[in-house]
Amino acid sequence: MHGSVPSASSVDPRAPVRVVIVTLDNHLKGAVARAEEELAKEGIDLSLHAASEWGSENGELDAVKAAIAEADIVIATMLFLDDHIRAILPSLEARREACDAMVCLMSAGEVVKLTKMGGYRMDAPAKGPLALLKKLRGSSGKDGKPNSGAGQMKMLRRLPKLLKFIPGTAQDVRAYFLTLQYWLAGSDENVVAMVRALIDRYAAGERMYRRGITKADAPLEYPETGVYHPATQQRISESLRLLPQGGGREGTVGLILLRSYLLGRDCAHYDGAIQAFEAAGLKVVPVFAAGLDARPAIEEFFIGPDGRPTVDAIVNLTGFSLVGGPAYSDAAAAREVLGTLDLPYLAAHAIEFQTIEEWAHRPQGLLPLESTMMVALPELDGSTVPHVFGGRAGSSGEGCSGCDRRCARPTSHKARPMQACPERAEALAAKTVKLIRLRRAERAARKLAIVVFNFPPNAGATGTAAFMAVHESLYATLQRLQSEGYAVEVPESLDAMRDALLKGNAERYGSDANVAYRIPADEHVRREKHLAEIEAAWGPAPGKQLSDGGHILVQGAQFGNVFVGVQPSFGIEGDPMRLLFEGSFAPTHAFSAFYRWIREDFGAHAILHFGTHGALEFMPGKQAGMSGKCWPDRLIGDTPNFYLYAANNPSEGMLAKRRSGATLISYLTPPLAQAGLYKGLSELKATVERWRATIDDADHADERADLAAMIYDQCEALDIVYADIGELPARLYEMEQSLIPHGLHVFGRNPVGAEREDMLDAMMEAGSHDGPTPDRARLAALLDSSDEMGSLIHALDGGYVAPAPGGDVVVNPEVLPTGRNIHGFDPFLMPSAYACRLGSEQAEQLIARHVNGGQPFPESIAMVLWGTDNMKSEGVQIAQALTLMGARPRRDTYGRLAGAELIPLTELGRPRIDVVMTLSGIFRDLLPMQTRMLAEAALLASRADEAPEANFVRKHSLAQMEKHGCDIETAALRVFSNAEGAYGANVNQMIEGGVWADPDELANAFEINKGFAYGVSGGPVQQRELLQSALGMVDFTYQNLESIELGINDVDQYVDGLGGVTRSVARAKGVETPVYILDATRGSTKVRTLAEQIDLETRTRTLNPKWFEGLLEHGYEGVRQIEGHVTSTLGWSATTGQVAPWVYQKISETFVLDAEMRRRLSALNPKSAGRVAGRLLEACDRHLWEPDEATLAALREANDELEDRLEGVFPAE
Repeated sequence: MHGSVPSASSVDPRAPVRVVIVTLDNHLKGAVARAEEELAKEGIDLSLHAASEWGSENGELDAVKAAIAEADIVIATMLFLDDHIRAILPSLEARREACDAMVCLMSAGEVVKLTKMGGYRMDAPAKGPLALLKKLRGSSGKDGKPNSGAGQMKMLRRLPKLLKFIPGTAQDVRAYFLTLQYWLAGSDENVVAMVRALIDRYAAGERMYRRGITKADAPLEYPETGVYHPATQQRISESLRLLPQGGGREGTVGLILLRSYLLGRDCAHYDGAIQAFEAAGLKVVPVFAAGLDARPAIEEFFIGPDGRPTVDAIVNLTGFSLVGGPAYSDAAAAREVLGTLDLPYLAAHAIEFQTIEEWAHRPQGLLPLESTMMVALPELDGSTVPHVFGGRAGSSGEGCSGCDRRCARPTSHKARPMQACPERAEALAAKTVKLIRLRRAERAARKLAIVVFNFPPNAGATGTAAFMAVHESLYATLQRLQSEGYAVEVPESLDAMRDALLKGNAERYGSDANVAYRIPADEHVRREKHLAEIEAAWGPAPGKQLSDGGHILVQGAQFGNVFVGVQPSFGIEGDPMRLLFEGSFAPTHAFSAFYRWIREDFGAHAILHFGTHGALEFMPGKQAGMSGKCWPDRLIGDTPNFYLYAANNPSEGMLAKRRSGATLISYLTPPLAQAGLYKGLSELKATVERWRATIDDADHADERADLAAMIYDQCEALDIVYADIGELPARLYEMEQSLIPHGLHVFGRNPVGAEREDMLDAMMEAGSHDGPTPDRARLAALLDSSDEMGSLIHALDGGYVAPAPGGDVVVNPEVLPTGRNIHGFDPFLMPSAYACRLGSEQAEQLIARHVNGGQPFPESIAMVLWGTDNMKSEGVQIAQALTLMGARPRRDTYGRLAGAELIPLTELGRPRIDVVMTLSGIFRDLLPMQTRMLAEAALLASRADEAPEANFVRKHSLAQMEKHGCDIETAALRVFSNAEGAYGANVNQMIEGGVWADPDELANAFEINKGFAYGVSGGPVQQRELLQSALGMVDFTYQNLESIELGINDVDQYVDGLGGVTRSVARAKGVETPVYILDATRGSTKVRTLAEQIDLETRTRTLNPKWFEGLLEHGYEGVRQIEGHVTSTLGWSATTGQVAPWVYQKISETFVLDAEMRRRLSALNPKSAGRVAGRLLEACDRHLWEPDEATLAALREANDELEDRLEGVFPAE
C-alpha cells in the first residue's frame, strides 16, 4: 500500500524530516513548541509559522518562505485572508511537487487545492472529499437549531472510521480527515501524533525508511463542549460540577472561550480574566465549544432546565463572532440565541496579530484586521463594550512596558505565550459588574444620569442634538421613567423643565445652564487621578472653563433619581475643537470633573447620552481597542453607557460604541414632507401654467407676451434667472416635489397621519428605483413597529439590545424598527456589488454633467469621502472613486474585499481619471481596508504601462515624481486625511468662531489638517506639499449627498470638507473651479452645481415657511437650526464664492428685518437669534455680500435690538 520500500543500504537512518506548519496565528504555538522537543529526539524538525506575524518587520515572512522551500511535509491551515494567501501561495506552489506531502486544511480554495497526499490530489476532479469538506462549513439547521458545531465534529470523528476499509486514494482522504481531527483537538499529544502519522504514511526519498515504523496514536478525543477552570486539577470537564462552589455576591457571568487555547495549554489570558472576574465578586462559568460555534455550549451551560438563563451576563472572550469565527459569521443565528437569553452581551478580545506592548504603544490601538474581525463582525451579533483583556506576550525587557504596572512576563523558554493584561481584565470585570448591578437593581433605586450637549458654548445650543427635539424628548423620557417605576420628580410642564435646566441660577454664575454643583478646586486637585496631564494642557485647576475661580461648575438639574447634566464643551471658545487635532492632548478640568462627579458623587447606575452627538467619544486616545490611558475609557469608567443615536449615522455611532463602550438606541430622523411652493413661487407657477395653456398663434400673441412679461417680473422678484420660459416648469416642479425634513423628531413618537403617509410615499419611490415596487403595507408595519421609549426602558433594565443596520429609513427600510443598537455594514463586503453598479453609473453621470456644461474632459477630480455616507450606502462613493480611476474591488474566494485591480482600458472605454480623495477622520477609523484599497488603485494606475493621454493618474504621478524628486509610491499617493486620532479640517470651526481674516487661512487649515497621506502600507505621512500640487491639477471638486434630512446647510461638515478642499484647489490653481453636488437622496441621481444646490435648498428649506415653521414648533432648538443654516451659507461664500447676493437679502428679510419674526426668534432663543443677525452683518463686513445702504442700516438697527433683548434691556411690549 505504501509502495516499494528501498533496501536498507539506499537510505540514511539518520535523515531528518522537516515538518512545517503554516497557520493564521499562534493559537497552538505552545503545543507545537512542546511537540517539537518531543519529536526532535527522533530527528523530526517541527516548526510553526503564524501569518499574523508576517506584517511586522522581523523577517518572519522570509523565514517561513525559507522553511517551506526545505520542508518535507507542509501543513497549511486557516489561511483565508487575501494578504496572507498572496504572500505565501507562490512558495507553497513551488514546493508542492518536491515535498513528501502537503496538507491544506480549513483555508481558502486556492490553498486547499494544493493538497497532495500520496495518490490523492485535491485539485484533481475527485468528488468525495470536496463534498465532505463543504459539509464542514458552518450553518444553521433547518429549524435554526445549532448543527454547525457539534454536528460537524461528530461527522469528522466518524469519517476516518468509514473510510478505513476502502482501498486506494480513500486511505489518503482518510489521512486528510485524521489530520484535521488531530489539528482541531490540538493538544501536545495530538500534535505529536499528527506529525508521526503523516511521516509514517508519506515519508519519501531518503526518509522512506520511516514509513511503517513511525507509529502514531489515534486522535485523543476531548469534550466537544465543556467547562474550564484553572484552579481545578482536571481543568476541563463536561460537567458544571468541575467549577469551584460558592462565590458570586455580584452575580454570575458566563465566559465563552476557544477550546484550541485550552488544549494547547496556552491560556494564561483566560486564567487572568477568570481571576479578575472572580476578584470582582462574580461567579464565573467559563465554557468552550469545539469549532467556532458557541451555541451548543450556551445551550448546555447557560440555560437551566426551566429554559431560563442561569447567568446574569455573557462575555465572549474568543475575539470572534458568536457563530462562525474569523472566516465567516452567521449573525442571524447569533441574534436569535442572544435575543432569547436577553442578557448583556459583551465582546472582548485577546490580541494575536501584535504583542500586548505593541498594541499599548500603537496610537491607533488595534490593527485594521483586528478591528474588523474582533470588533466590527461581533457588532453584527449585537455585542457591546468591545474590550482588550490580554494577548501575546512581548519579548523585550524584564516586564511588560504597556502601562505603569510593568507586569511580569509569563515564563517561557521559547514561544511567546498568551498573557492577561490585568489592568484591562480588571476594567472589563468592573464594567460587567456594573451592568449586572444595573440589571439587578430595583427601578426605584436606580440613579440615572442623562447627559445633554452644548456645542458651541454660549450660542443658544444647550440641549440640542442632530434631528432630535431634545427638550420635548427629555420631558417625555422623564414622564415614561416615572410611569415605569423610577423615582423621578417630573416638573409640571415642559417649560418648567426647560427653565430648571437652562435658567435656574445660570445668571448668577454667568453660565449657559443651571449650576447643580460646585466642586472646590482643592477637592478636584485631590481626587483627579490624571491631574498632571490636564494641567499640562489647560494650566492649574480649576481652569478657565466653567469655573468661578475657586470652583468647577457642574451644569444641570436633578429631578429625583435622575440628574440631567450639560456636558462641558470640548475646549475653549475661539478654538473649541483644539482637542480633536492633538492625540496626546487632554480634556479640560471641567470635562473630567463632570464625569467624575456623575460616577462617584451622584453615583449613577447608568449614563444616558441624549442624542447625536457629544464630545466624550472624540476625546484623545486610540481609535479602537482602548487602553487605560485613553480618555474616553477614563471618563466613562465602569459605568454602563447608553446613547440615543440617529438611525442614519452609523459611522459616528461606531465611534461611540468602540471608544466609549456605548450601547446605541437608534431614533428616527424627522418626518419628511414635500417642500411645496409658497409666496411668489406658487404665483409664478400659476402664471407659467397659464402661459403654457395659451395657444401659440397670432390671435393669442399679445396675451402670451403679457404673460411672458409677468413671468419676467415675477422671476426678477424671486431672483430666478432663466434662458427660456420652457425650462421653468421643470425647475418649479423640482422645488415643489423636493423632500425636506419637517421639524425635529421627538424620541418615542412615531409618524402619524400625513407625516406617516409622506414618509411611506418617499420609501415607495426610493424602493421602486432599485427593483420591484415595495409592499407598502409591509413598510407601514415596519414604521409603526418602532418603540424607541420601550427599547430604552428595556436597555436600562440590562436587556439585550438587538442590533440593526444604520442608514436612511427612506432608502433602507431594514433600519426599522428603531430603538435598536446600530452597527455598520460588514467591512469585508464593502463596497457591495450593488454599490459598485450604482457608483459606476453615478461616476459616469458626473463626468457627463461636467462635459455637457461645455468643459473639457476632466483629467483630475477632488472628492470628499465620509464614513457615514459609505456605511449606509454599502460603499457607493468608494465605488465612484474606483470607477473614475478605472479600477474595481478585488475579492478573495470568500467574496470578501481583498484589494483593488485595474479595469483594462479596452473595457473602460475612456481615459483613467485622476482622483484626489480626502477622507473624514471617521472614514479612516472605520474603513481601513477600503482606505488601503483606494490607495492601491491609485498606485496600480500610476504603475500601469499606458499612454499618459489614456491614464491621467500615471501622467500626474510622473509629474509629481519630477517635481518632488520622489519615487512612484510617493508620487502615487492620492488618499489624504487627518493624522491618526484627529478629526475634521477645522474650516467649519474657524467660520463658526469668526476667527479668520483671509480665505487662504481656511485653505491653510484644510491642508494642515488633511495633509496626511495614506498609502498601501504603514501609517500616514505628512505630505502637505504633495497634496497642494495634486490639488493644483484638479478640474473640479464634488461630494455626494446621501440623506434627505441632511442638506448641505443642515450640518457644517459639508463646508468643512468640500468647502475646504475647494478653497485649497482655488488657491493652488489661482482660479475658481466648478463644484458639484451628486444628489443620490431619492434613489435616482441628480448632479447639480453647488450654486444650483444652494439655490434649491435656500428656496425649499431656509426660506420655506413649511421648513422654518416646522422647526419653530420646537421652540428653542428650532432657532438654533435656523442659525446653523445662516452660518453654513456664509461658509459657502467664504470657501467657494457660490452664494448669490439674493440669498442673503431674502434671509435678512425673512428672519431679521421682519419685526414680528425677529421678536418670535428672540423670545424663543435670544442667543441664536442674535447670532443670525450677527452672521448677516459679518457677511457684509467681509464683503461676501454688499447690500444697499437701506438694508444695511436696517440690519444694524435690528441687530442692536436683538442684543438689547439678549441683555434684557429692551422695553416691554
